[in-house]
Amino acid sequence: MKKRPYKSLVRQRQASDTRRRIVEATRQLLQSEGYAGMTIEAVAQRAEVSAQSVYAIFKSKTGILTELLDQSTFGPDYDDAVRQAMSASDPETRLRIAARIARQIHDAQSATFDLLRGAGVVAPELARLEEQRESLRYERQEKMIISLRAAGRLRPGLDHRTARDIFWMFTGRDVYRMLVREREWSPQKYQDWLADALVQSILTRGKTNPNRKRP
Repeated sequence: MKKRPYKSLVRQRQASDTRRRIVEATRQLLQSEGYAGMTIEAVAQRAEVSAQSVYAIFKSKTGILTELLDQSTFGPDYDDAVRQAMSASDPETRLRIAARIARQIHDAQSATFDLLRGAGVVAPELARLEEQRESLRYERQEKMIISLRAAGRLRPGLDHRTARDIFWMFTGRDVYRMLVREREWSPQKYQDWLADALVQSILTRGKTNPNRKRP
């Protein structure tokens, strides 16, 4: 006998609510008790779930912190911006929206990493979390480069891998940190500069790329 769809949907919603409560409990504990006080048992008690449930969903404290970063970084606003970028017919518009997405990501991540540092999360753990986020960001960016190549707008002599690396580098957290956090640029100034840098470094000005391979 097949499971009723609405029962499956209810379970999905319950699971999503449980994850959200656990992550929010983690955020509150980091703010009030620090990383040392953010034990699995304390998280479970504040989220009103069992410790076994927390372990089953996230496996470890690192798993919860990863989810905390993901929720702050790749939330509904991120998804909406990506859809807007990929639906734009003009490649330059796509890259300018990508600059806005990069700003959104780094604004959100900076606040969360500040919380983690203030809570006493150890440096190796932070480095591992940041490396995971950077790898994920690199993976998610590939479809942008594919779309630019398909439109024939990659700069002459720029292959797919190099274009992807340049895009990843310019939109990286280190560039944001140096300009916004260290040189005290406003986030809007960073976004405007990044948009221009991406367009000038990746796109050809013509309608098509003369080096594009035709089928």
